[in-house]
Amino acid sequence: MTAPGTPGDPEGNACADIDIADPDIAAAVAGELALLDPAVRVSRARAAELLDPGFVEVGASGRRWTYEEMLADLPEMSGATEAGPRYEPAAFAAVLLAPGVVHLTYETLLDGRRARRSSLWRRDPDAPAGTGLRMYYHQGTPVPEADVQP
Repeated sequence: MTAPGTPGDPEGNACADIDIADPDIAAAVAGELALLDPAVRVSRARAAELLDPGFVEVGASGRRWTYEEMLADLPEMSGATEAGPRYEPAAFAAVLLAPGVVHLTYETLLDGRRARRSSLWRRDPDAPAGTGLRMYYHQGTPVPEADVQP
């Protein structure tokens, strides 16, 4: 279980079922939550620290995004302004696939739209020493209204 007040939904419960004692899982969750933060989404430098240079995303729209495309467009995407709608993450689950490789799944709600999300975080063995985990792959899948679960 996470400590009370873990970042996530406004009540701090989005990550309540994850064992963040493992430092790789903790780093992946922290990175994922950071990428949902409007201050990070508008900062190319901060987003670049969290995305692996080999990053690929298949967005909820079905579009395939590369590292450069994501860094260029992220500041204009949903959830990138403090005053606008913000991502509300919930139901995080994490699996340590290997040392330095974490698979996260969770759901988001943004402006009434729900999506199931999956991402892979890895520590690049060719990266400079001290480089943390970075998001290597992400996929978002819209949740049909009929399939929304409590």
